Amino acid sequence: MTQPVHPAASHHLPMFITAPGQTDVLMVVTALILILSILGFGLVFLRIHSLPERIAHSSHKVQLEVVAVLCLLALFTHIHLFWVAALLLALVEFPDFGGFMNRVAGSVEKIAETKPGQGPDEMAVESAAATARDGSPGISRDGSAAKAPHGAAAGVSAGSAPATVVPIPERHAPASTRS
Repeated sequence: MTQPVHPAASHHLPMFITAPGQTDVLMVVTALILILSILGFGLVFLRIHSLPERIAHSSHKVQLEVVAVLCLLALFTHIHLFWVAALLLALVEFPDFGGFMNRVAGSVEKIAETKPGQGPDEMAVESAAATARDGSPGISRDGSAAKAPHGAAAGVSAGSAPATVVPIPERHAPASTRS
């Protein structure tokens, strides 16, 4: 049964007008475009929003955690200044003071003739034992110079720990004072 068309209506109807009970194709296509555009916009927004963090991570920056926190603050508070600060921090190259300080600490340990990570307690015990073995001069805990006799450390009584004497390294005279 075909319904008659109203006499005032055009005999040729546009494509987007559907008959009653039929699927509205235009609405389905519009809904798909809307969903895909919202998802695409969200992905682009999050990619741009995490740009400073990705820049700092790819170049192994020292300030990576600060940049990441600023990006999260900008995301949740909508204060764009945090994002700009994160981008600037990600682009700026800061010197690595930690690497420099590790090299300084390694050099000091080498000069002190200690093993890396050795604490002062183990160092004092080893140095007192070395003094007792070679009889080199040392410094007692009270600061006075002591000469350790061969086979025993000065100021160490029987049964006490040999950690009271620290050896004094030998000093070489400068070349100008040598005769």
